[in-house]
Amino acid sequence: MKFRDTIVSIITRFMLPFITLFGLYLIVHVHLSPGGGFSGGTVVGAGFVLLSLTYGISMQERKFSHRTSTLIESGGALIYIIVGISAFIYGQPFLSNLPIFPAGTPGRLFSGGFIALLNIAIGVKVASTIVALFDSLGGEDLH
Repeated sequence: MKFRDTIVSIITRFMLPFITLFGLYLIVHVHLSPGGGFSGGTVVGAGFVLLSLTYGISMQERKFSHRTSTLIESGGALIYIIVGISAFIYGQPFLSNLPIFPAGTPGRLFSGGFIALLNIAIGVKVASTIVALFDSLGGEDLH
């Protein structure tokens, strides 16, 4: 027997876009403010866990299936490794900033070279890992 609280459902439906948007903000603005790929990915992943806890795992799987989360998780790690190894092409150490990613003006969104790209990859990986772990460890009880 499932118990679904109306107030929790309404609040989740209202807050989920804001939770996701705040997580994406944390991921992108890492070098300008506190936050980063890990903390932003955690917030985005927690939003999907909230969706699962409120509406059941089937609702979350329609939006972000377990197969999709594992593919995205692998893609985030792959992007991080590719960006890190691409520095070798220019004779630089692993994860060195490349000339194709200029440092820019301090305080601007794209002023950190490719740090923003790395944090997007980390955020995607962390969010999809949280969803995949939740599905694997606790998702059976929510069907």
